[in-house]
Amino acid sequence: MQTLKVFALMTGLTLLLVGTGSYFGGANGAVIMFVFAAAMNLGSYWFSDRIVLRMYRAQIVDRVKEPDLYGMVERLAGRAGVPMPKVAIASSEQPNAFATGRSPEKGVVCFTKGILKLLPIDELEGVTAHELAHIKHRHMLVGAIAATLAGMIMMLSRFAMFFGGGRNRQNNNPVALIALMILAPVAAMIVQMAISRQNEYQADRSGARIAGRPSGLANALRRMDAYAKQIPMDVNPAAAALAIVNPLSGRRSLGAMRFFSTHPPTEERIARLEALSHSDTVR
Repeated sequence: MQTLKVFALMTGLTLLLVGTGSYFGGANGAVIMFVFAAAMNLGSYWFSDRIVLRMYRAQIVDRVKEPDLYGMVERLAGRAGVPMPKVAIASSEQPNAFATGRSPEKGVVCFTKGILKLLPIDELEGVTAHELAHIKHRHMLVGAIAATLAGMIMMLSRFAMFFGGGRNRQNNNPVALIALMILAPVAAMIVQMAISRQNEYQADRSGARIAGRPSGLANALRRMDAYAKQIPMDVNPAAAALAIVNPLSGRRSLGAMRFFSTHPPTEERIARLEALSHSDTVR
């Protein structure tokens, strides 16, 4: 069900890109946008692990440096059915974690120093399983494509602002043009954020299966959400969406602002995991 929702959102985002490109540049505009999007997707796909690790100031570790952590990731990766990812540690004291990499074979799971200090082992296993689920479902690639498509729509709208709306501009309705320039980027961002939230829900559910119980991840989310509001993290906002809990969240998302959030409400994630505890799904 989560996969179908993401597919529908990605389709909508692609159609929005093509429609916007076509409005401003006709068939040629739509084709040009696809070419640009494909080029940017390739770059994001290929270099994502190095870029994100640099943003978090993280270092790769091995079995010799971190035998217990490495062994736990290796055991859970076998249970998840994914290749053993690289393991990295970021210097931040905020408890958090993320996964990156252009494919399951190039996956990386990164933990902050704070999460290794502050979470008990059962909760750390739940977090690890969540990140391995991201790798299993190729969420990094999906997120990169969604971000690129949304970025191209925003770029098109900026071009229209400067150049007046593309072909047949004398026939353009100025009110419709202004509305499109404003609403298209907003719609693209809403869809992109919705894809990110659906990916988190899917990783929570799959992570619960990998770990064998939802309680560890549920308790970890509760603990990390509280710490994220107390311990700041200095990280590029572009990389914040990858973290299991939004590292930049100083306050809760309320009302309509939830549509622009990369992460679902933590309370909702915990409630869904606790509901799994009462079902036979992960037993």
